[in-house]
Amino acid sequence: MNKLKRGFLINLFLLALISSGVVPATVVSQAQAQSQSAPGRNKVSGELRERMFNGRSDDELVRVILTLTRSPRGLLNAFLNRHGVHVRAHFRNLETMVVDLPASAIPVLAGFSDVSYVSADSDTRAFGHVSSTTGTDAIRTQTTTTLLGGTTTTYLDGTGIGIAVIDSGIDKSHTSFLDKSNGNRVSVSVDFTGEGRTDDPYGHGTHVAATAAGNGRISNAAYIGIAPNAKLINLRVLDKDGAGKVSSLLNAVDWVLANRSTHNIRVVNVSLGTAAVDSYKDDPACKAVRRLADAGIVVVAAAGNNGKNGMGQKVYGQIHSPGNEPSALTVGATNTFGTNGRGDDVVTSYSSRGPTRSFSTDSAGVNHYDNLLKPDIVAPGNKLVYAKAANNLLVTENPSLDANVSPVAARDMMYLNGSSMASPVAAGAAALLFQVNPNLTPNMVKMLLMYSAQQLSGHNAYEQGAGQLNVEGAVRLTKLVRTDLLSSLLGSSLLTTSTLPTPQTTISGHTFTWSQGIILGRTFATGQNLVLKYQGMYAKGVLIGDGVLIGDGVLIGDGVLVGDGVLIGDGVLIGDGVLIADKILISSGATMLDGTTFVTIGVLIGDGVLIGDGVLIGDGVLIGDGVLIGDGVLIGDGVLIGDGVLMADATLQAQSALAAGDDTSGMTLSSDSGVDYLGY
Repeated sequence: MNKLKRGFLINLFLLALISSGVVPATVVSQAQAQSQSAPGRNKVSGELRERMFNGRSDDELVRVILTLTRSPRGLLNAFLNRHGVHVRAHFRNLETMVVDLPASAIPVLAGFSDVSYVSADSDTRAFGHVSSTTGTDAIRTQTTTTLLGGTTTTYLDGTGIGIAVIDSGIDKSHTSFLDKSNGNRVSVSVDFTGEGRTDDPYGHGTHVAATAAGNGRISNAAYIGIAPNAKLINLRVLDKDGAGKVSSLLNAVDWVLANRSTHNIRVVNVSLGTAAVDSYKDDPACKAVRRLADAGIVVVAAAGNNGKNGMGQKVYGQIHSPGNEPSALTVGATNTFGTNGRGDDVVTSYSSRGPTRSFSTDSAGVNHYDNLLKPDIVAPGNKLVYAKAANNLLVTENPSLDANVSPVAARDMMYLNGSSMASPVAAGAAALLFQVNPNLTPNMVKMLLMYSAQQLSGHNAYEQGAGQLNVEGAVRLTKLVRTDLLSSLLGSSLLTTSTLPTPQTTISGHTFTWSQGIILGRTFATGQNLVLKYQGMYAKGVLIGDGVLIGDGVLIGDGVLVGDGVLIGDGVLIGDGVLIADKILISSGATMLDGTTFVTIGVLIGDGVLIGDGVLIGDGVLIGDGVLIGDGVLIGDGVLIGDGVLMADATLQAQSALAAGDDTSGMTLSSDSGVDYLGY
């Protein structure tokens, strides 16, 4: 919308305010002055700008999410109380409101100085052997030596840790959610859909909850979750059809912030999302995730299932919101082919790839893309078998999803595919790390999971991030982390020892090297001092994935050693011995520094940067002189990087629980005898 048209509409609406008699003319004149000030960026999301005058009448109501700089007062408060403007919800912990108002009034609303951003209340959808292949079984029993020479044994199962599952509900009657005393581990259930129920008629949330924290009672622990004794907090935001709104997600996050201490919520799993259009700096879902991370809660988000199009071609740039938020642990999906050994594991063809293509728009109409390196890690997510909610829609409409392991509804299982299934695997792992060391920050949990991950050969970092989840390595490393880190300063020892553990893990006879690196904004960092020394970026309230660039688009070059006390971006300090990469690599299967170049970081720095003649972007595809990276640009094999320009077909999009195509292998079924196994 040009400035002249915007100014005309603002004046028109302000005149309506005066004529209505709701707001005095003197107050309206102040609003006019505020709304006509020239902002440094456009405070209305691109989606809303397209919808405002796209066939809508001026008085047609639009539901928006209003992000504020403070609680509404004065002029803004008068505007919100005007006839025709309806406040539907106010999430005070997030300084966010849900408002219905005429489409033509949106520019006026954005003009208030107390308004940070106005975005659409978009739809959200669910995306659609593990304990052994992730290395979880190898670390269940932990033995430590006491000061008097005795030993104590701890069983790592998530005891005492709360995992909030923001999803389609949980069928708490399922046997998977009992504890060993037959108590129910779903400690609280809240509905945010308006349907007045907290069970799971859709079927997605129950499977997700059991993946993270299902017990091992059924089929001799064949379907045990990663943290089988963790508390589950059931926050239902997807309705009976698996659909929801961003405002419901915000409502659930607001509830978590208010109730986190009561239920010791340390982990939140978000296996759902919407298209990432607005920059993470403006997206209300991303900002809500940041609030959780700043409060000490790890938010695990599914990357999405848009990794290929209907012709089977790879698609880049389709990470979903809130997975595009740097503080989230964003998880893509791998296929284990049903084997415990990890030598054959690959990233699934449908798992969404980076970079993030969310953007902000300045007052001149120029888009500024985030281009962050995501996902952070990948985890098993293909044809996982976990708890089946009774009479759920997914199985009703797709009978092939029924695993039929038991004739008893409360003991039956179902298949699901996708990053939605990979996300709770990582969420359960995060709960185990908190059980080992409750003083970890979310940034440290992310670091430990990334540093110990396994790089999968033949996949680039936009596909796998730091690599595949390795619970054994992460726990072994976490046991060495100091528990008094709240008083630690930059550069002091992070561990209780100066000797690092061997950076290798063996699972089912297959030994692999840890990645020994972390995702860092648009690039990645490697080096032993990521774990030997406490880094300032590990504190709460700091972004581990922002501020990697120094100044405007200036990148720390390949192999450059960043010394102690060097400031990078917004106050993030990288200690001596940490290397910042300037290339995204196709992994050789060793550390993050080993592999061949996929693309240089500089290609995706800045907005509209020209790719020079002869630059190769993956798959040997040559990009000609003067070609811009942006909407509709071909990157490899006819794949588009853009803002939802070439989305995958319906069977692979977020609303589908089925992942069709070449990712068909999954967990081996084990029938249920009907007798509870309590030795898990």
